[in-house]
Amino acid sequence: MLIYNAELHPMDGPVVPQGFVELREGKIAALGPMERCPAPDAGDYDARGGRLYPGWVDAHCHLGLLADGLPYDQDDCNEVTDPVTPQLRAIDALYPLDRCFQEAREGGVTTVLTGPGSANAVGGQFAAVKTAGRWVDDMVVKAPVAMKFALGENPKGSYGEKKETPMTRMATAALMRECLAQAKEYGEKKRAAERDPDKDAPDFDAKLEALLPVVQGKLPAHFHAHRADDIATAVRIAKEFSLDYVIVHGTEGHLVADLLAREGARVVTGPVIGDRSKPELLHQSVENTARLAAAGVKVAICTDHPENPIQYLPLAAALCVRHGLDEERALRAITIDAAEIGGIADRVGSLTPGKDADLVLYPGSPFALDALPEAVWILGERQR
Repeated sequence: MLIYNAELHPMDGPVVPQGFVELREGKIAALGPMERCPAPDAGDYDARGGRLYPGWVDAHCHLGLLADGLPYDQDDCNEVTDPVTPQLRAIDALYPLDRCFQEAREGGVTTVLTGPGSANAVGGQFAAVKTAGRWVDDMVVKAPVAMKFALGENPKGSYGEKKETPMTRMATAALMRECLAQAKEYGEKKRAAERDPDKDAPDFDAKLEALLPVVQGKLPAHFHAHRADDIATAVRIAKEFSLDYVIVHGTEGHLVADLLAREGARVVTGPVIGDRSKPELLHQSVENTARLAAAGVKVAICTDHPENPIQYLPLAAALCVRHGLDEERALRAITIDAAEIGGIADRVGSLTPGKDADLVLYPGSPFALDALPEAVWILGERQR
C-alpha cells in the first residue's frame, strides 16, 4: 500500500515536504517525493499533508510485566528472592493482552524495550517487542536485547529491610563484580574444554550462561542509576569488564554531563513526569535531557511505564523541548537514537527501505499539547 501526500520525517535523512511511503509485506519498500509516487489506488492512504514519522520507540519500560489494574505486590517485574537473577527473561512474564498495549498503539508507540524492574542488582533480560499482537513470540523484535543491572536505593530497599545483602551501595556493586567475574571464568573454562578434550567443561549454570554474552560484549548492560555516584559506579564497572553499557534514568546526569560525554556514555532519560518520591531523586530536573544532549551525550527518552503511562512518550519528549531540548533531538530521542541505543536500529527508528513498516501520522506537530496520531501502522497493519 501507499501512504501519500505526507510530509516525511525519515529521521535518517532530510525532511521531504510532500512525499510517499510504499509498504510491502510488513516492510518499508520505498519512499520519496510525490513526483516519484506510483499512482494510488482505492486501498491507499491520503495523508492530506500530515506529518509522517517512524513509530515511536520507548527505550526503557516495564510494559506487560506490570499489568494494568494489578496491585504492585502481584506484579511479575521483580523476583525479590535473589538479588542476582540474570537468567530471568522478560518474554516469560510479558502479558500482551494488557490494555496498555492498545494505549501504546493509540499513542503511536510501536516498539518498546521492556523487562525486569530494579529491585535486584542483576534483574534479568530485557526484550524489544512490538506493541501489537496476542502471542509474545510473534511480537519479539530482539530477545534478549539487554541485561538489567540496578544501583542505588531500589536494591538496598528491597533487601536491606530483610537484613539481606545488599544493604549498601558497596554490596550492590560487589554482587555485580562477583557474578561478572564468575561469568568470565565460566566462559574461559568452556573455551578451554572446547580446545582440549581432556579438560572437563564446567557444570551448566543458568546464571552464568545468561551473563556470558554480557562479558563477551555481545549483550548490552543497562544500568538503572539515578544519583551521580551510582552513575559513576556503573561506568566504573562497565570499564572494568569491558561492557557495552547504557545508563538508564541518569537523574543526576545533568550534574556530571561533561564527564558522561568524556566517557562516551549513552543515557536513557526519564520518566520525565513525576515527583521526587525518594531521596535519590532530589536533583530531578526536566532540563536533564537537554543538558546532557548539549554536553554531547547521546540520549533517548523513556516513560518507564507504568511510572509514566506508555502513551505519553511523545508528551515526555515535548516537555524536554519545552525545557531546552532541540526539537529534532527530541524526535530522535524517541525514534532513531532510541533504536540505536536499544540495539534495534536495523529494524526500527527511521523511514528506511527494508525496515519494519512502523509509522505514525500526525495532522500537525506531535509535540503540541492536543496532538494525537491520526493513524498508526505496525508491520504495515493499520492500528488506529
